Amino acid sequence: MIEQYVCDLHEVGDAQVATVGGKGAHLGASSRIDGIRVPAGFCVTTDAFRRIMVEAPSIDDRLDRLSRLDPDDREASRALSAEIRRAIEAVVLPDDVAAAIIRALARLGAGVACAVRSSATAEDLPTASFAGQQDTYLNVVGQEAILQHVSRCWASLFTERAVAYRRRNGIDHRTVQMAVVVQKMVFPQAAGVLFTADPVTHNRKVAVVEASFGLGEALVSGLVNADAYRVRDGEIIARAIAAKRLTIHALPAGGTREQAIDTERQEQPALTDAQVVRLVRLGRRIEAHFGHPQDIEWCLVDDDFQIVQSRPITTLFPIPEAGDGANHVYVSVGHQQMMTDPMKPLGISMWQLTAMAPMHEAGGRLFVDVTGRLAAPAGRAGLLEMVGRSDPLIRDALETVLGRGDFVPSLPDQGPAGPPAGGAPAPIENDPAIVTELVERSQAALATLRRDIRTKSGPALFDFLLEAFEEHKRGLADPLSMQAIMAGMEATWWLNDRLYEWLGEKNVADTLTLSAPDNVTSEMGLALLDVADVIRPHPEVVAFLREVEDEGFVDELPRIPGGREARDAIRAYLDRYGMRCAGEIDITRPRWSERPTTLVPLILDNVRNLEPGARTRRFAQRRQRAARKEQEVLERLRALPDGQRKAAETKRMIDRVRTFIGYREYPKYVIVSRYLSYKQALLREAERLVRAHVLPEQEDIFYLTFQELHDVVRTHEVDDQLIQRRKDAFRSYRTLTPPRVLTSEGEGIAGAYRREDVPAGALAGLPVSGGTVEGRARVVLDLAEADLEPGDILVTAYTDPSWSPLFVAIAGLVTEVGGLMTHGAVVAREYGLPALVGVERATRLIRNGQRVRLHATDGYVELLP
Repeated sequence: MIEQYVCDLHEVGDAQVATVGGKGAHLGASSRIDGIRVPAGFCVTTDAFRRIMVEAPSIDDRLDRLSRLDPDDREASRALSAEIRRAIEAVVLPDDVAAAIIRALARLGAGVACAVRSSATAEDLPTASFAGQQDTYLNVVGQEAILQHVSRCWASLFTERAVAYRRRNGIDHRTVQMAVVVQKMVFPQAAGVLFTADPVTHNRKVAVVEASFGLGEALVSGLVNADAYRVRDGEIIARAIAAKRLTIHALPAGGTREQAIDTERQEQPALTDAQVVRLVRLGRRIEAHFGHPQDIEWCLVDDDFQIVQSRPITTLFPIPEAGDGANHVYVSVGHQQMMTDPMKPLGISMWQLTAMAPMHEAGGRLFVDVTGRLAAPAGRAGLLEMVGRSDPLIRDALETVLGRGDFVPSLPDQGPAGPPAGGAPAPIENDPAIVTELVERSQAALATLRRDIRTKSGPALFDFLLEAFEEHKRGLADPLSMQAIMAGMEATWWLNDRLYEWLGEKNVADTLTLSAPDNVTSEMGLALLDVADVIRPHPEVVAFLREVEDEGFVDELPRIPGGREARDAIRAYLDRYGMRCAGEIDITRPRWSERPTTLVPLILDNVRNLEPGARTRRFAQRRQRAARKEQEVLERLRALPDGQRKAAETKRMIDRVRTFIGYREYPKYVIVSRYLSYKQALLREAERLVRAHVLPEQEDIFYLTFQELHDVVRTHEVDDQLIQRRKDAFRSYRTLTPPRVLTSEGEGIAGAYRREDVPAGALAGLPVSGGTVEGRARVVLDLAEADLEPGDILVTAYTDPSWSPLFVAIAGLVTEVGGLMTHGAVVAREYGLPALVGVERATRLIRNGQRVRLHATDGYVELLP
């Protein structure tokens, strides 16, 4: 292989990232777009970088040490990174490398001033921009200076910030190579950045221009405020002209310096309106070429725009593909299912195949298109009423979109409107036997699935699964099941609405539903207390569990005194609840039965914090509280005008909510139970593929859709590059925050509470389980890392059913995501746990260990000194 140390910028393009890095590849491709001007230059390729790395002393040993460092040991990382940079800069350029660079410089012109810029191979990519992580040097004059700054660019691959960025993005230091772009220096009257999509709202139709006088370095380094413009459809829709007191100018002998701007020029715009519109038009050409919104650095020289960098905007949340050019409004499924993390492709496709409504994927998350329902008056009213009761932020976000006039078309109603959410209770009797029948029916279907799926393999398994998915959906659509769910929810709404109207008391149903029967999720949390009761008398078992790391620990327990009883208790728990896990709507997530170590900290917390018999005692105490509240409410109602009628209606609704509200959790339990059977069958197929050397690892199937996996099982052929691209994309999706509402223009809309009753400095949320409590906030982002004490207030992004075992010990709950009828809210009410959900950025605004006062009835949390 012949090494090429230098290539002209106009000779390279998108396909040469491995040779010239992301920046070089993008600039080369941009230079060939019609009407786009890029300063002349060349790239010092990654071949040259590899030559230098071979010459650098002990570099392999140092890279090994860097990879092994504790990510939190910043001091050691700083020192070792500096050591690597010094080693690279100390390498004398080989003669042939230096000669190639000097020849390329001569083609630019004798004594020309240059910009010398780093261009890493893991840079300016759709999934990671690496913006600002490596070094750029402006106005470098003379051969020796340029050669020296090329070496500095190579070394900047190991700046502390670049090393930390790679670690956060899961990129191996050894896999990244460094090229260097050397360009003829331009001396602009103005410079700045252009975003072809709004980086704040993510709207793809709105471009944002920032401009200042002189070199753009003043702007990107934060030295000056910039003029800012927002442009849509060729028109400036907003502008803000800044007072620009400083500029950076190039010096004749090389280098740059800051210079004050004359007072009379400071508030003059750096660009004319016509120039702004023309610049955005050029940006749209670049965006169209790369197929992705761009972050562009530009210079204005004699009324001519020159592009000095273009990179993808990697922080934008993707848009579901509709392909029809029409406006669409999407609502996040994750915010309804209490799982806003990204899902792997197999998890997405399995949920799509088993869901009751069409689901659209974007950024590893699922969305429902509600445009049609918003377009018709009756559908719109019903949708807003339903989501408003569940999550006021989603309702406000949808109303924000509707308030923009014609974004959503207005269509006539197609037929008679259905009853609004929260209206008359569903026509079903208050008969507990209905719930018993539904549970028995589901259990029989589960038993049949588990029996039959064991006999299926190969392509026949996938045919069987497609039939099982239809059975799955028929169970979810069972009219009796839907009536039972709605009966409990509507009775809750009726009680809260009427008793607030009649008695002036908020959220009375929170107390009336304490210890409601037949709630499989709340029973799951209480059942773990029984496991703790079995383990607590055996100190050897407790000591063993404190040191557990291996997932096979359950089988090792019988070797310890008391271990056989502990093993049996844990196995019995896993037999009933082992299909659960955090993020359980994603079939690829490890279940408790697959990773039982997840339960160990929860068991040990219960052993430490609670007394024997806590399950029975707590359930009884809460049931008594509910009974006392029922008696109190009925007595107060009877004292009102028309009190006997009001009390009789309320009694029927209390019986109704206690009969049916627990069943609200059961369909989800059935879904994840079926998911475990599906997953086990698919993993058996994956094991066969690994044995046949079709796949290197079982879990590679998680990065294929269901149909793609079917094809691999049938053909024994797989696209390894597709799997790697999916892994890279999934890693990038983890850095994105999904919006509650997303438009087809890319705008994510968070919504607001629009409340005036929240004290200054407090954080507003949706009250889902009443009460007021003060305590220490424990910010927990991973269930496995929870370290809670009695009286703590748990603060987290979201809680799905797998978090329920934590609820038995804490004093309160605050989440960023959730609604009135999501699983965490239902369980919190049954446990009598004050809970506030939908608190935007709670895990960032509340410090771990900070004292807070949770007003869960009134809907806010105070941050205490």
